[in-house]
Formats: sequence, structure tokens, C-alpha cells
Amino acid sequence: MPLAAHHSRTPEEEPLSIPAQRFVRRREADGVVTVELVNAKSMNILGSEAIEELTAEFQRLSAEDDCGVIVLRGAGDKAFIGGADIGEMAGLDQAAAEAFISRLAALCEAVRACPAPVIARLSGWCLGAGLEVAVSCDLRIAGAGATFGMPEVAIGLPSVIHAALIPAMIGASRAAWLLLTGETIDAGTAASWGLVHDVVPGDELDARITRLAARMAALGPQAVRRQKRLLNEWIDMSPARAIEDSIAQFGRAYLTGEPQQYMARFTERQAARRKQP
Repeated sequence: MPLAAHHSRTPEEEPLSIPAQRFVRRREADGVVTVELVNAKSMNILGSEAIEELTAEFQRLSAEDDCGVIVLRGAGDKAFIGGADIGEMAGLDQAAAEAFISRLAALCEAVRACPAPVIARLSGWCLGAGLEVAVSCDLRIAGAGATFGMPEVAIGLPSVIHAALIPAMIGASRAAWLLLTGETIDAGTAASWGLVHDVVPGDELDARITRLAARMAALGPQAVRRQKRLLNEWIDMSPARAIEDSIAQFGRAYLTGEPQQYMARFTERQAARRKQP
């Protein structure tokens, strides 16, 4: 079994607890970590082993304070994640099915709970479990040729777990269409529905994500992490409760020193511009 994970740390700095990984390749540069699903068939299919490795990777990333931004992608451009492993699911009984879907839910929650923002690089097919993972990410950038769908009903299953996030993103009516028909939509439709944030030509996808990740990595890391946490918490709060809670969060941000640092830079730049002829 080859070692698929690649880290920028030196061997002396490499944590000894990270095992050899078959399904996860990791790269780091300038505060941006790329997590890539590999060796998971041509469509980047999620079986139990791949799910567990990805979950463990995001749990590790959650403990790394120097991780600014994460890019999650599938190997190649044929698919982000083409779905869960039907070959594995076909042999499940009720108890095993609940265990399987619980593992997948744990992966999606590990992505959502990771303090650093996660950008999904969406190329090719994004289906079923793949779309559930994608909507668990904070930002979704798609290539123009990407295709999205929740085809579980076509194989006798309901869409569950993090498909529950979809109605709030795209509206109940569009979610009903996506989940009840099993039909796919193209990237342009996904963008117009609010399922993805941006669509670019396929050959510009990596450059777009690189620019976005670099911009976010240059922001105040504690402010970005605090904002992600607030966004996740607001989902389960009433607007009044969210407003009340955010006041305290605003005040606590000043304990990090980032507002003072970044606002000082801003005022310095403004002063420099005013001095220009």
C-alpha cells in the first residue's frame, strides 16, 4: 500500500501519530491545505475506508492552529465525489446501513466543525454523498462542466443526513425537485439556485481557487474562524438570539489583537493614499 499523503513538514516536524493513508493526499503551502481524495476509483467513490480516512484528516486539521484555509477536492477532473460505494451498500442490512450512514454523517460534521474554512473544488460529477460533503463545506467553486444530483431515490434509498442542509440553501421547492426526481442539474443551474458560489471555465478552476484561498489565508485567521463558527451556530438560532450572541463574539474578537492589527494597517494605507499627489 503506497503512502499517498504528502506534507510540507520536515520528517522531524511530522507528527508521529499520522498513519500511512491510502485514500487521502495532503499538500500545504502558505497557510492553505489541500486535501485530495485519491485511489477511490475513477469517480472518487466513498467507501467506509475512504470515509474514515477523510474524517480522521479533518479531525487532525481541526487541531492545527496554523491551518488557515482548506481546499477539498477529488483526484482528477472526472468527479469531485461521485457518491457512496453502491457495491458496499448493496450488501448491508439495517444495522450495517445505519452504521455506514453514521460514518458518512461523521465525515460531513468533521468538515463543518473544522475551525478553518473549507473550499470545495467541484469538477465533474458531484452526486449523492459527494453533494452532501460539498454542502458541508463553507464555499463551493465549480468548473463549468460540473454536474450535481441526489440520485438516491433511483437506488431505493432516501437522501438523508446532510442533504438536510440543502433546503435552506436553495429553497424547499428546488430541494424537493432535486431529491424527489433524482435528476441532475448543470453548474449554471446550481449557481442560479445558490448551491454553488461561483462557476468558472474548467481550465480556470484551480487558478480561481488558488486566488480565493490566498485571499482568505491573508485575512485575520481568528476572525475568519470566529465568523465560520457564527455562521454554523446561526443555522440553529432565531435571528434575535443570533444577534444577541454575536454582540459578545464581536467583543471577544478584540482579545485576539487582530482588530487592532488589521485596522492599523488599514488606516496606514488610507493615510498613504491621502499623501499621494
